[in-house]
Amino acid sequence: QVQLVESGGGLVQAGGSLRLSCAARGIILGLNTLGWYRQAPGKQRELVATITGGGSTNYADSVKGRFTISRDIAKNTVYLQMNSLKPEDTAVYYCNARRTDTWGQGTLVTVSS
Repeated sequence: QVQLVESGGGLVQAGGSLRLSCAARGIILGLNTLGWYRQAPGKQRELVATITGGGSTNYADSVKGRFTISRDIAKNTVYLQMNSLKPEDTAVYYCNARRTDTWGQGTLVTVSS
């Protein structure tokens, strides 16, 4: 059974940085695409970034140049480094395993202006 556990959210001022972690169980990162999504209050969930089993990455236009998705195969963990945060980045951030459509519980990121 696939399980994803996010951590690292919190309150940060605009311009600051946070790193989110997604610890994965029951899935091999090198063979699967994992992604970060976010859902702001009153809005639909949207894709933030993905990383394939081969290590290719993809980003939403709104975060390109500010966010970086990466992974540690040995720790079976995917990360989202978020720099130059803006108030509009405020959302609950979720980790997703595409093949099994498994979601984590989410971690809240709040960016104050």
